[in-house]
Amino acid sequence: MMSRSYTNLLDLAAGNFAALGGGRRRSGSLGMKRMSRVMTVPGTLSELDDEDDDQAATSSVASDVPSSFVCERLIVVANQLPVVARRRADGRGWTFSWDDDSLLLRLRDGVPDEMEVLFIGSLRADVPACEQDEVSQTLIDGFRCAPVFLPAGLYDRFYQHFCKGYLWPLFHYMLPFASAVPTAASGDGRFDRGAWEAYVLANKYFFEKVVEVINPEDDYVWVHDYHLMALPTFLRRRFNRLRIGFFLHSPFPSSEIYRSLPVREEILRTLLNCDLIGFHTFDYARHFLSCCSRMLGIEYQSKRGYIGLDYFGRTVGIKIMPVGIHMGQLQSVLRSAEKERRVAELRQQFEGKAVLLGVDDMDIFKGINLKLLAFENMLRMHPKWQGRAVLVQIANPARGKGKDLEAIRAEIWESTERINREFGRSCYSPVIFIDRSVPSAERLAYYTVAECVVVTAVRDGMNLIPYEYIVCREGIPVSESAPEVSGPKKSMLVLSEFIGCSPSLSGAIRVNPWNIEATAEALNEAISMSEREKQLRHEKHYRYVSTHDVAYWSKSFVQDLERACKDHFRKPCWGIGLGFGFRVVALDPHFTKLNLDSIIMSYERSKSRAIFLDYDGTLVPQSSINKNPSEELVRIINTLCSDRNNTVFIVSGRGKGSLDKMFTSCPKLGIAAEHGYFLRWTRDEEWKTTAQISDFGWMQMAQPVMNLYTEATDGSYIESKETALVWHHQDADQGFGSSQAKEMLDHLESVLANEPVSVKSGQFIVEVKPQGVSKGLIAEKILTSMKENLQQADFVLCIGDDRSDEDMFENIADVMKRSIVAPKTPLFACTVGQKPSKARFYLDDTFEVVSMLSSLVDVSETDPMAELEDDLAKVSSIEISEELARTKKHGVAEEAHQCSLGEDQSRTCENLYLRWAPPASVSS
Repeated sequence: MMSRSYTNLLDLAAGNFAALGGGRRRSGSLGMKRMSRVMTVPGTLSELDDEDDDQAATSSVASDVPSSFVCERLIVVANQLPVVARRRADGRGWTFSWDDDSLLLRLRDGVPDEMEVLFIGSLRADVPACEQDEVSQTLIDGFRCAPVFLPAGLYDRFYQHFCKGYLWPLFHYMLPFASAVPTAASGDGRFDRGAWEAYVLANKYFFEKVVEVINPEDDYVWVHDYHLMALPTFLRRRFNRLRIGFFLHSPFPSSEIYRSLPVREEILRTLLNCDLIGFHTFDYARHFLSCCSRMLGIEYQSKRGYIGLDYFGRTVGIKIMPVGIHMGQLQSVLRSAEKERRVAELRQQFEGKAVLLGVDDMDIFKGINLKLLAFENMLRMHPKWQGRAVLVQIANPARGKGKDLEAIRAEIWESTERINREFGRSCYSPVIFIDRSVPSAERLAYYTVAECVVVTAVRDGMNLIPYEYIVCREGIPVSESAPEVSGPKKSMLVLSEFIGCSPSLSGAIRVNPWNIEATAEALNEAISMSEREKQLRHEKHYRYVSTHDVAYWSKSFVQDLERACKDHFRKPCWGIGLGFGFRVVALDPHFTKLNLDSIIMSYERSKSRAIFLDYDGTLVPQSSINKNPSEELVRIINTLCSDRNNTVFIVSGRGKGSLDKMFTSCPKLGIAAEHGYFLRWTRDEEWKTTAQISDFGWMQMAQPVMNLYTEATDGSYIESKETALVWHHQDADQGFGSSQAKEMLDHLESVLANEPVSVKSGQFIVEVKPQGVSKGLIAEKILTSMKENLQQADFVLCIGDDRSDEDMFENIADVMKRSIVAPKTPLFACTVGQKPSKARFYLDDTFEVVSMLSSLVDVSETDPMAELEDDLAKVSSIEISEELARTKKHGVAEEAHQCSLGEDQSRTCENLYLRWAPPASVSS
């Protein structure tokens, strides 16, 4: 049965999964002895019922205080377990062994000794359903591995169709422009909603296995690679405080490529449910950060060497650390007799030859044929190497399947045969193509005899072949055995600049594999280089590879994961959102949502209230095209203003002309325009300036600079105010506009360094304004004026949404200390949106702000004369004298009849009289 918590994810991945998975059962949960999970109270958790998933999805099972008597554990989740499964010869049962070539197995070396490691993943074997429980128990007891069994049909759609057929090519910069474009799996490579649904369901299977074994208070979960990018959202929904890390072992494409993914935002958001996200190189991390900025509007910050994204109050760390190799495992193979035997054979076979070696998987991105073409070009351009240089190309079996691989293999064989025909001779074949799986001992023997390793992949996440080659050329430590390479150790590398290990190996010759001629020259340079130069480059590379091994990588990641999760039990948090829009909101304990009952209670008790409201982004959405206030908003503001206990101000960065026009129907509303430089208390008052500033010559200095950036930034424009200049870039390209804003900020600060102005950036703006003018200062002046007029505020409400409002929040928090407001005055500084702020409270959006103000209207004491004036304003076209407008309500009809009014005008005034006159007057 599918859990209800999962059905929410069907908002974005809708489909009938029963048809995908067949008659589904919870693998491993029936008949299998579950691993006990120690909690902060005695006992073992009972099996989690599917029907309870929805309730658990929005609340954390973790307590506020971590368990003090349970050892921490690292749960490593990957598509495949680091285990090799083989059916016994008699067909009865299975035998299991560790996969020594698995990177995941070796990461245990970097984990603290006191931390247990548990693996979760699938097996590379088809285990019948009747044997799955027994296999699961065997792996749990003997290997600390919990296997995930996916139905055959689901696995094919999950792995072959979506992972290898769609995600893998896309992450390697291959777009399916047409159905004829081949991919690594069957299908045409285009996005298939059904395959995406299978991907989500497969991730759900992995999630259920994690749930079976996890202790959410004490365990860390480390998810690996693009196969399981949906898993973090499942985990975060169930366990709000769970500590989750993710490492991507493939490239992350640029935003221009990634944005073509139909589920682009879903995948970004599910990754942001992790606490730490790891990448091999800065380029991959930069592309991910760029996608977050362009598609989600989330900007990263760098602090003390750490990169982080603020995501609803949680800081998601970004880790840049290329993975390494396992030195011990390589050296153990180097000591083997089989390896020594193969080295002797190869040295005899290639005596007097310069051996160039390529070791690649057979796939479309390894650039094997580009390597062959470059080698062919080298032999042609440098004839001295004909008969002396040999390229040995090992092609490991393909992990995917499809027509594209068949075409690549045919192309490679054709190039090999052509080169051998043209340059080969008796006892000499320039290209030796090995199209099979090569045992570790044989592969390391080839490394040992090769003068140079060549990697010409057009895109590869990391590629550890160069690392292994360097270790093999160094040989076994002298103290243990005779060196494998006589004399000084030396090695050479020719590497594609498009692979992850390239930045780490600075002594390699980097090439663009698409440039055949340049790659050919690099091959010639590598094998022609002086012995001393080869030695120096080798020494530099070996120092790095030997110290940055897989243990160093895993230790560094786990340490950063611990650091990223240190505040998990300090902040209150809760889950919100449906589907892949689910996220956990974590806020400072002192930063809470504005409680409606609390503010209404304080509002009713107070006698002199100050209400400060920002406009854009607070009363109307920033994204709204029509910025004029609605009739409902005008009604709310007028009603608040009509309460004689209220002093209401709009405090905005807008110009006075714009605000005057917007609120012309609000006679008692106070307005502070241009951050408070212009001020008026009511509509009928004249505008006053609040700062003694007469020199605006700096505008002539700032305007040309802004013009320069406006001309260079399509979609930007300049807003000229009386006292300020504002550069807007919300309609420009998001990345370029943000970059230009930062550059402009530095430029203006340099140009205006000696001027009495402040240059600040805000939400899609850069503003230059006079010093001594801010929303915080004007709010303080208004409160001070209220005190001087014997109306000292005993209630303060201040609402805003951007950086300019933070000054107001900061000043409001300080007014009580200076006795500007009454003692024990409730101060409600409130920001719009859940984000870091100096305000103590927040509301989610403008709708909640207007709704809250409407609730205050319901308990306000309105001024009858103010409402009368509003009604009279509706008949302002009638020539009624000022005396009539100021008349008390009991004399309205009499005053009206004394005027020379027409029939319609008299009827209007009589209606007003019937509304406002007391019952006795009406009856008489």
